Parts: sequence; structure tokens; C-alpha cells
Amino acid sequence: MTNLFTTYKRWPFALVDGQNWTLIDDSGKHYTDLTSGIGVMNLGYHYPSVQAAVTKQIGQIWHTSNLYQSPLQEKVAAQLIAGLNLPDDYLVFFGNSGTEANEAALKLARRYTGKTKIMNFTHGFHGRTYGSLTVTPKPDIQKGFGVDTSDVVTATFNDEDALDLLDDSFAALIIEVVQGEGGVVPADKIWLAALVAKAEELGVLVIVDEVQTGIGRTGTLFAFQQYGIAPDIITSAKGLGSGLPVGAMIGKASLTSAFPYGAHGTTFGGNPVVMASANATLAALTPEFFSQMQATSKAAFAELETWKELPNVITVRGLGLMIGIQLAENVPAGALAAKLHEYGILTLTAEGNTLRLLPPLIISQQALLTALATIKSVIAGY
Repeated sequence: MTNLFTTYKRWPFALVDGQNWTLIDDSGKHYTDLTSGIGVMNLGYHYPSVQAAVTKQIGQIWHTSNLYQSPLQEKVAAQLIAGLNLPDDYLVFFGNSGTEANEAALKLARRYTGKTKIMNFTHGFHGRTYGSLTVTPKPDIQKGFGVDTSDVVTATFNDEDALDLLDDSFAALIIEVVQGEGGVVPADKIWLAALVAKAEELGVLVIVDEVQTGIGRTGTLFAFQQYGIAPDIITSAKGLGSGLPVGAMIGKASLTSAFPYGAHGTTFGGNPVVMASANATLAALTPEFFSQMQATSKAAFAELETWKELPNVITVRGLGLMIGIQLAENVPAGALAAKLHEYGILTLTAEGNTLRLLPPLIISQQALLTALATIKSVIAGY
């Protein structure tokens, strides 16, 4: 018996504590966490500087409305903008989640351009609130909610036909550089560059959804930085707050006319406690941090490359510490994830019968390689 709506299929244990990349359940069992709370706990559990910043802020003020100045919001926004390393000026709007960030992006694009048409891509995922759900082409989660997709055109990801579909009737296109829920599928670099170039030529705004790929997950602050493109709008969430709810919509300053006073708002967005966490999280992502994380990624993918020879593995793909292992039909990803609990390993799944790994970025090479060896053994045993 539960007092909760059955919107989640929950595993039969609760996670009650953790340290770094290890989690502990309510029976005392320890797990190597390769989920990061679905890409949220990029710095693992109890990261000292983040915990100290949050504890300090809780001793001051927990909430104030956005009717007043927020030095913490300014600090986090400045770090995000500086981290883009792009020549244009950008501004930030803070919400509470990735779907809220995408809602803000869609509203900004439509109001600025005066158009309503949006291009999205097969297997993309942008959230579950009404606006973001219209650009998440998954019938199973759209069904029954009266989702109006009449202004949405879904193009095939990594397909040249998308360029032919794009014209100046669109307000924007929204895309993930690496599709997470869609099976951990990276965009083809040449294709994405051509798509963005055409959008720029037509005056179509480019929204890059970095909710899962951002805040270091792919080896740089944002994944688009490895593709040589300059989006008009970037959305971020998940890892930005190290476990506290936050979303950020980062848009070119030239778009500001579409968001005057009162055009958009939020009660809790930019909450001081959350901003303290985000400020400390971004400060932790130093060049040395990325160097170590990239070395761990390189070691992991060197090992995973050999898995392509396994009969039960179709392919392995990803970027940074965003890993997808597409399995043969006789190895159901969900069943494999359940089996791995017995071995003390937490994993995720994604489309295409894909086992998805999103370990904390601080995980040691040895811990990750040891977990991969266990996963390989279990896969081979099917």
C-alpha cells in the first residue's frame, strides 16, 4: 500500500546515505553508483565545498522572492556565462528544473521571433510539463494529456533530411547534442554544424538542451563546446545544483526585448540555498577537475571498445562520462539493471535496449573499471 501516485516504478529499497560514488540502502547494502541520480550528482555525495556552502546559506536566509536583488544569482549567472567561452553576451533566467528551463526557452524563442513553429528530433527528451512535452516526441508520455503538436515538426536525428525540412517559418529548433533518454546517441558533428549554420542563415533560433549533458558530464562544461557551435539559447539543470532543484535558461542578450518585466517568472527559481549549491558546484569544475575526469573517461572507453566483440553487445557509445551500452534483445536492459543490484551496482536504462551509465564525475578510474568488469561478466553470462 502506498500513499503516492504510481507514476514511478520504484526498486524495492530506499537509498539513505552515501559518500563520493558509493550509496547505502536502508538495509545497509553498499552500491557503486553509476546513475548520479539520473545525471544530477556530478560531484558525488557530500562534496565538501558544496555541503559547506549549503550549510552556511541555511544558517542565513532560505528564501526570498525575485522582487529583490540576488547577489548569489548574479554570481552563478556570471560563472555560467563565462563558462560558455563564446563572444556574444548572454543573460540567464533561473527556474527549478530542466523542463522549466526548456519552457522558458520555448517562450523566449516564440515571443522574440513572433513565430510559433518548433523543430524537434526523433528520440529527443525535453521534459514533461505541457510546453516541453509538445517537443518531446514520445507518444507514451504524451497520450491522454491533450498535447497540441500542431506547431511542432519532428525531424530525424542525425539525418540530412532535417536540413531540407528547416525553413524560415520556424521560430526555433531544440536539440540535444547527446540524446540521453534516447539511448545516449551523440549528434554527428558535421551534420549538427550544417544544421546550425542553416538555422542561423534563416533566422531560426537554436536551442541546445544541455539538461543532462551539461555541467561537465561530457568532459567540458557544456557538450556543444566540443562541436564548434554557438547556440542562441542553452538550457541547463540536473548537475547544476548538485542535488538541489534548479534550472537555468541561458540566452543571448540580444533576445532580452522578448522578456521584459512580467513576461515570465517563478516563485522558487534562484532560491538562495540552491544558488549557494550551484555557485560551489561551478567553482569545483576547475581545469584540473576536467583533466582527471577526462582521463577516467578515456580509460573507460578504452575498455568499453573491446565490448563490441561480445555477442550480447550491439554497440557502445557516448561522450565523457555519459555512456550507453546497447544490448542484444536476449539481454533486456531493465532485467540487467535489476540483476546488477545483486552485485552492488546501480545503473540506468534508455531507449533501444540501452544500459545507461552516468557515474559521478569524481569516480576513480579503478572504481569505474572494477564496476565495468562486473557488468561485462554479467552480460557475458546471459
